[in-house]
Amino acid sequence: MHSTATKTSIVTGGGTGIGRAVALALSGAGHRVLICGRRETALRETAKAAEGQTGKIEAMACDLTQASAVQALVDWAASGAARLSCLVNNAGISGMNPLDGKPEEDLWDKILETNLTVPYRLAKALLPHMVDGGRILNVSSVLGKFGVPGYSAYCASKHGIIGLTRALAMELAPRKITVNAICPGWVETDMARAGMEGIARRLGVSVEQFRGDAMSRVPLGRMLVAEEIAPLALYLLSDAAGMMTGQAINLCGGATTA
Repeated sequence: MHSTATKTSIVTGGGTGIGRAVALALSGAGHRVLICGRRETALRETAKAAEGQTGKIEAMACDLTQASAVQALVDWAASGAARLSCLVNNAGISGMNPLDGKPEEDLWDKILETNLTVPYRLAKALLPHMVDGGRILNVSSVLGKFGVPGYSAYCASKHGIIGLTRALAMELAPRKITVNAICPGWVETDMARAGMEGIARRLGVSVEQFRGDAMSRVPLGRMLVAEEIAPLALYLLSDAAGMMTGQAINLCGGATTA
């Protein structure tokens, strides 16, 4: 992507789950990586896990819905000798907002801002510091391909991420910056566990029963682990993927083929 030996990357929500796995993969490939998110302890643990790798991970605890946090990322991107190589928009939140329920106040706005508006703002703010031929990777979901009752905000945000991906891919093509999305199915993360618990309560069944029913609809019959997503992310962020852009790739055990 550029001539310097060390590539620089930002991974949002990099302390746990998919973000952690992707950050460690990038560090292992020699990148200087900044992970950010709200959980400082998790961020520090991920940074420590990268010790001894070819690259390194730095951590920044912040709330990306705040303008000051976006500016802090811009300052970091501008601080190194190498320009920004990769931006991974992974941070996200979920929650149920059924029309017949009483969700947390302003939950729709919080989900759309975190999952969709923040990735747009980061791409816009960091673009001047990104090398031509850079990479933007957005984490969507299979819920960006179909809907689930009670999750209108989350589904809307993940559908929106795919639209954002496709539009930015066309807009940034003159600079050879690729923009792609990954659409995972159920992944063994804290967010997924919380989601299963919420749906199970609403359906009046046990979490174990709901999990079994959910896995019965996955042809390969199990949940993903974050480390299975990292190799695909690493490829999309690599020089080898220079001709892949505007794609929303499913990694879901066959749960959707759309």
